[in-house]
Amino acid sequence: MIPGIPSRRRFKDLSEQEILALAISSEEDDARIYRSYGELLRGEYPDTAKVFDGMAAEEDEHRKRLIDLHSKRFGDVIPLIRREHVAGFYARRPVWLIENLGIERIRAEAEGMERDAEAFYIKAAHRTTDADTRRLLGDLAAAEAGHQARAGELEAEHLDEDSLAAEERTSKRAFLLTWVQPGLAGLMDGSVSTLAPIFATAFATQDTWTTFLVGLAASVGAGISMGFTEAASDDGELSGRGSPIKRGFAAGIMTTLGGLGHALPYLIPDFWTATIVAFVVVFIELWAIAWIQNKFMDTPFFRAAFQVVLGGALVFAAGVLIGSG
Repeated sequence: MIPGIPSRRRFKDLSEQEILALAISSEEDDARIYRSYGELLRGEYPDTAKVFDGMAAEEDEHRKRLIDLHSKRFGDVIPLIRREHVAGFYARRPVWLIENLGIERIRAEAEGMERDAEAFYIKAAHRTTDADTRRLLGDLAAAEAGHQARAGELEAEHLDEDSLAAEERTSKRAFLLTWVQPGLAGLMDGSVSTLAPIFATAFATQDTWTTFLVGLAASVGAGISMGFTEAASDDGELSGRGSPIKRGFAAGIMTTLGGLGHALPYLIPDFWTATIVAFVVVFIELWAIAWIQNKFMDTPFFRAAFQVVLGGALVFAAGVLIGSG
């Protein structure tokens, strides 16, 4: 490859054989992706997994029809050309990138895949002069356009209202246990536990830069500790709380952010201005935690507010008293 010169082919420069080869490899990839989604979801969402199994089977049928046409026109040797070899061609997101975003995001990704495939077959049909090839590509464009309806039929076949409701409950529970619960615990720990050292340092030194450094160290240290503790405490196999790595990241990052919220104001050089801003940030943090507890954990709002705000106020007062002494 010569530096500065694009190495990928332009779609308009592909021969009809290469267009067929590209369609074959694309159908292979899409079938593999649908099967990966099915395997990924089979444990918690077995009915939706059957939907993706059915969609993968349809992609296999498309690939077979394309291979038969290629063999008829060009022989059995299919050129190796894939999506990433063609400039501007649609790409598929890696399964590992989508799998962490939940069942609804996976379903939306599948719909996007079908739209991309339909657009490709329409353009490809316009590029060919062979009647049989044009007819097949047009049929496949129509099939991809109808995949959304077919997906609906498969959902109706495998997903009744009870199944959908059960999967929705499972999805919500997994989200809460894997992300919200450890993230909330981290936010509470970071917001409350760092109050004392940050404000003790602030009132003891009245030096904003020193206070910021102490706050930064306390926040990062607490985040690392909380993340490792959460990840090591439960592998998720029996509790159903999900990946320990995901939970560790959620807890660690939110712990760090909780502490940084009232450390960052001390980047302001004037001590009292920085302290007043930090007071306001602490107030917002504590009420935000109470709101999250109420929204996601079904904790009565006033009880959550009493627990969090009172606890935070006591820790805050302790830090101020210790620093002033």
